[in-house]
Amino acid sequence: MLEPVDDPSARLLRLLGLLQTPRDWPGTVLADRLGVSARTVRRDIERLRGLGYPVHATQGATGYRLAAGATVPPLLLDDEEALAVAVGLRTVTGGTVSGIEEASLRALGKLEQVLPSRLRHRLTALQRSMIRVSGAAPRVDPNVLIAISDARHRRERLRFDYRDHSGTATIRDVEPEAVVNFNRHWYLVGWDTGRADWRSFRVDRVHPRIPTGPRFTPREIPGGDVVAYLSQRLSTDAWPHRAVVTLHASAAELADRIWPGMGTLEAVDDTRSRLHLGADSPWALAWMLTAVDVGFTVDGPPELVDAVRALGERCLAAIAGQDRR
Repeated sequence: MLEPVDDPSARLLRLLGLLQTPRDWPGTVLADRLGVSARTVRRDIERLRGLGYPVHATQGATGYRLAAGATVPPLLLDDEEALAVAVGLRTVTGGTVSGIEEASLRALGKLEQVLPSRLRHRLTALQRSMIRVSGAAPRVDPNVLIAISDARHRRERLRFDYRDHSGTATIRDVEPEAVVNFNRHWYLVGWDTGRADWRSFRVDRVHPRIPTGPRFTPREIPGGDVVAYLSQRLSTDAWPHRAVVTLHASAAELADRIWPGMGTLEAVDDTRSRLHLGADSPWALAWMLTAVDVGFTVDGPPELVDAVRALGERCLAAIAGQDRR
């Protein structure tokens, strides 16, 4: 048994901190942790219940668990948890989910007000070192994200109106597999029953219909990795111009140079790899290849060969005057 906590308020806070760890707590263990008797623990549990904390008794041996209630009671956070929440709230205020910025700022203000001095200094240092590069990104209705997530959790088909990049409107019936935030956009990945194939959809273009459809049995996504699948779709399949190029370095050497959405890298051997990529023009393909900063071989298509040749000639022309000096 630990040294008992004489102050009832301090003991109550320590008890609440223990109960916020998601597990079942036998009364004897709580008594040992607090350095008090089991009777005192039972009395303190009743005090927490009186303050609105839903502490439930577990079945079997006498034990306790903190459950969800009808309201949000005060939480106890350790130093790292408090910093993580503060940084997360600060990030959300500049995010792409509409309608929650004001609530995030209010929550952040409440948290910063009660942070001890040592944590405020650490948070200030973190915020000064964090640089946000804002870019144009569509705003997403949080209710749409919640509707998609609920349908996925219940394994129910989601029916929605969808307008693609060309403006064509369709009604889709999809078995939702995941919602992914990728390159400042939110995507729904799922099995499209009308197309009998996997598809990805921009969430800002999704308008769910109520009610949801029948329940479904989950399917295996191609490759078993939803992020890899989405990366493949966005980097190649969705673009009008695509190519497969041999790079003169191993996939292990180049893995950090291929950014999300650029393409997918395939190992060939210890000195070569193959890059599958797509873009809206042959010129964009050529630019991305040079950005990898490694030798490469282009076998086609013809428009990419022409774009790489034109880029090379333009670069040579830019330094022609230097060669004559």
